[in-house]
Amino acid sequence: MPVPQTILTRKTKTAIFVVLVINEGGEAQVRDFLGQVPSLTNAVSSRAPDMALAGIVSIGSQAWDRLFDGPRPQSLRPFVAYEGEVHTAPATPGDLLLHIKADQLDLCYELGRKFTAALGDAVTVVDEVHGFRYFDLRDLIGFVDGTENPVGQAAIDAITVGDEDPDFAGGSYVAIQRYVTDFTAWTALSTEEQEAAIGRTKLDNVEMADDVKPTNSHIALNVVEDENGEEIDIVRDNMPYGDVSGAGESGTFYIAYSAGPDVTEEMLRKMFIGDPPGNYDRLLDFTTAVSGSQFFTPTIDFFDDLPPAPPAEEPAEPAARVRPADGSLGIGSLR
Repeated sequence: MPVPQTILTRKTKTAIFVVLVINEGGEAQVRDFLGQVPSLTNAVSSRAPDMALAGIVSIGSQAWDRLFDGPRPQSLRPFVAYEGEVHTAPATPGDLLLHIKADQLDLCYELGRKFTAALGDAVTVVDEVHGFRYFDLRDLIGFVDGTENPVGQAAIDAITVGDEDPDFAGGSYVAIQRYVTDFTAWTALSTEEQEAAIGRTKLDNVEMADDVKPTNSHIALNVVEDENGEEIDIVRDNMPYGDVSGAGESGTFYIAYSAGPDVTEEMLRKMFIGDPPGNYDRLLDFTTAVSGSQFFTPTIDFFDDLPPAPPAEEPAEPAARVRPADGSLGIGSLR
């Protein structure tokens, strides 16, 4: 049975998220790096085995075809952007995602340095976020985050590709967004108004009853059900980030693992377009999505036995230029 990357850990105290694009001609070096991911992670985690260090590497849709020949995960596709009447979920570049988490930031930093050193100039960093635990797993807006995450076997089932895609069984899909929070606008609300926007009490983290919870609350619009009316789970591993001066940006780095991208796409559609359209997530009036990318997280076995690289493209020979019968250069007929 394929061995998955270590996505499911206890909620760690720190995390580093790095989004990269592969530079032209960097494919071979990236493939070399992918083969080193398990050994580099073990080299650092073995120095502090009780700190729950995990280094998770995921690959974007466009990058997949540049790196590998043959089959690809059947549901791997670019991030779907959503433009609602008021708010937009943008799609931004991302070929690789490094999700590094542990109970100590120094371990994340050490593994991140090893990862980026192995990648070298084959990639360009487009975003790097250092996240931290905020009190009792709260977001910077003061509410507990990730309350609805499944646990145990339910969590494994929620994020694991199965027999529906046997070539990539054991892998996961992952969607990310970085949100920037307007704390001035948020703190101007009363506690009751904040709770209505979230759909949960702030102090003791109790979800409102369905007949009380506003239909545009964050929780109400994040429920996706299957054809039998059962809620479909995902595993969020969000982290707050930011600076203390307010000179830079602060907010939430959203990251959600799932067995397929349909569920996260539906959540975002409901949040940004609304359900029904126009009834968008009230929380978006106070926090803005500035990035959005989607990836596939292969198993450890995949890194240990990488598929072949795509065949090198032979340079095309220049087409012969034929002079028209009238003897002109025929410039007007060329495109």
